[in-house]
Amino acid sequence: MALLQQASVLARSAFAVSGLVSSRLARAIASSSNSQAAAAQPLAAEDEGPAEPRWSRELGAIRTDWTREEVTDVYNLPLLDLVFKAASVHRMYNDPAMVQRCTLLSIKTGGCPENCNYCSQSSHWSEDTGLKAEKLMDLEPVYEAALRAREAGSTRFCMGAAWRGPSQVGPRQWGRVLEMVRRIRGLGMEVCTTLGMLTPEQARELREAGLTAYNHNLDTSPEYYGQITTTRKYEDRLSTLAAVRDAGISVCAGGIIGLGEGPQDRVGLLLQLATLPEHPESVPINRLVAVKGTPLQNQEPPSGLDLVRCIATARIVMPRTVVRLSAGRLDLSSAEQALAFMAGANSIFDGDKLLTTPNNDRNEDEQMFELLGLRSRPAFLNYPSGNETSRDFAAAGSPSSSSSSEASSSSSGCCGGGCGSKQQQQATA
Repeated sequence: MALLQQASVLARSAFAVSGLVSSRLARAIASSSNSQAAAAQPLAAEDEGPAEPRWSRELGAIRTDWTREEVTDVYNLPLLDLVFKAASVHRMYNDPAMVQRCTLLSIKTGGCPENCNYCSQSSHWSEDTGLKAEKLMDLEPVYEAALRAREAGSTRFCMGAAWRGPSQVGPRQWGRVLEMVRRIRGLGMEVCTTLGMLTPEQARELREAGLTAYNHNLDTSPEYYGQITTTRKYEDRLSTLAAVRDAGISVCAGGIIGLGEGPQDRVGLLLQLATLPEHPESVPINRLVAVKGTPLQNQEPPSGLDLVRCIATARIVMPRTVVRLSAGRLDLSSAEQALAFMAGANSIFDGDKLLTTPNNDRNEDEQMFELLGLRSRPAFLNYPSGNETSRDFAAAGSPSSSSSSEASSSSSGCCGGGCGSKQQQQATA
């Protein structure tokens, strides 16, 4: 009896094991069949998502064939993503801790015949602004102002005249401006002027006097331009930039945000600059300073983050250009300016005035530089997007007193015609 019970238990155990094996075997066979069936079928295409856009694949590439869609995509990135990408491009071509300090002086204030809606110097609004037309400054006060700027740490001296262009003044005044350029260039400083529309001949004369760069802002997009001024055409501005570039002078051209334009107008401005035959040496990004008495006196200025967005976009579409954080810094915090420097700005205007509007105090800027670990960019450091005038050379007819000019001329056998030093030529090449 005991043996029968033991046999029965063993049988039940064997049956259970057999069932377990069969179950496992069945599952294995089914799995194998499914695998074979799957292998026999063509693989379904994976969902790869949208292709990465060209501008992102080629981040940092130097291009002049940007499309509106591409610049719009860049501009509309989430701000932190945009700043990150711009900072990455900035570090490809620039020392992120180096920021140039420039000084801007109005050498002829007021009485401008243009009707730019933002400008306090237009004769069209003079009764409301109370700004009277002044004569062109004499040479010595301008030279002394440049000396003070150099002593305070500026390496670029910019001069602005409220003219439609030099053609409206006589040869004596024009000759005085050329002499200002020669004298200040002789200090070893970079020299920039903004004098309105130029003819090719006037551009050549400035080049011969030793001018480093010529500023002629486009202000806004071609589409919105007619809302800002009607006394000159957009094509007039582009013609002046062409005359400057053809004369071998470095181009400085940017614009103003806060004129009532929309985001697509800011995109349009940056697109226009990025698709010029060559990227400008410098792109000033100005934030509107609304002046009482002008048609835009009640226009709310854009936020500091709006400014950062434009700077970051400019850095991505024009990687080697100096992006100049220009007018409108006065009420920005150090944190907002720090974000602008991170996004690609590498120049500021210092001094207590920009033409006719107030500017940040030099002591405040020095404290900010120390806080952020910034240092001043020296004059004539290589400008990858600049013409030969943005390299250190002894301008024809103007002896340079800077030791760097003498050193470069003696070591490279420079003829004084703007060839640049051998080291700078190699760096540029």
